[in-house]
Amino acid sequence: MCKYLAVIISFMTCFSVSAQELADISLPAPDMTGGMPLMEALKARQSSRDFSTKPLPVQQLSDLLWAAWGINRQDSGKRTAPSARNWQDIEVYAVTAEGAYLYNAGKNKLEMTVKGDLRKKTGMQGFAGKAPLNLVFVSDLSRMKGASKEDQVIYSGAHAGYVSQNVYLFCASEGLSTVVRGSVDREALSKAMGISVPKKIILVQTVGYPEKAD
Repeated sequence: MCKYLAVIISFMTCFSVSAQELADISLPAPDMTGGMPLMEALKARQSSRDFSTKPLPVQQLSDLLWAAWGINRQDSGKRTAPSARNWQDIEVYAVTAEGAYLYNAGKNKLEMTVKGDLRKKTGMQGFAGKAPLNLVFVSDLSRMKGASKEDQVIYSGAHAGYVSQNVYLFCASEGLSTVVRGSVDREALSKAMGISVPKKIILVQTVGYPEKAD
């Protein structure tokens, strides 16, 4: 009995230490002023696969995440991107050299879910492991109450696309490089990030400074 108790205590101690090692990031309030005029941002919007290794400052990261999927109406909790029936099924994960983080828009923070560099797992292209940030768009299909399997596929793709376009426009305004990608080993990345049914990885979008910024 004592032997089993010692094993349990040892397991709980290791679990507690591991949990403490996950470091969340409190984000500064997003700057919702200024930026490039919409028509100019649309004109400048493009996909780029050339990335610097230079990390994004935390203020710019906060602004980017808010533009992508932040709350722009505090009274209702509605977002910068639409979702059918206000399901808000999309979850945005930020994968950096330090780990994978879930963007908590309500608390304006990044909650670390996995410690360690998973960037190479976010894509089959070499730049995915070099760029400072890969955004992983995940749909929680359980939030789509009453939707058929076919509709879940349609809605989750559309919703992730709206968020992706917000990222594109922000990057155009900020002079950042970005490209959205469907070429990803979803099974391997889901396992690495601890994502399981009913959640599903839809798209990944790489963000960073142009390579000349190195």
